Amino acid sequence: MPVGPTPTQSGRKLIERYGGGGFRVSGEAFRGSILLCAGFALAWPASDIAAATAESIAPILEADPSIELVLLGCGARLVPTPATLRAALKARGVGVEPMDTGAACRTFNVLTAEDRRVAAALIAV
Repeated sequence: MPVGPTPTQSGRKLIERYGGGGFRVSGEAFRGSILLCAGFALAWPASDIAAATAESIAPILEADPSIELVLLGCGARLVPTPATLRAALKARGVGVEPMDTGAACRTFNVLTAEDRRVAAALIAV
């Protein structure tokens, strides 16, 4: 599904489409789930939120500059954040917001356009 108009932001990754088992991020197509920051998009082998651990999302936790919020795109519907992931993020001072993947895509683009230090772990739908 198209996410809507995305502003041109030099050097920033923005989500253009999601659905059909993948994503289109700043002109690059991805099959499956992804990890995303303003500066990079990476394939993520997770197929459901149970696979979301601090280790599995390490690339976004190690981003420079550091992030302040992780948007957790849970797939077609919202499910709770795994307790171990929530605790690991809290220990690092990073917030987490679970939501369905479509909402996470739209929210990522808005927060990135506002220069927020946001990242997303998105389960493909």
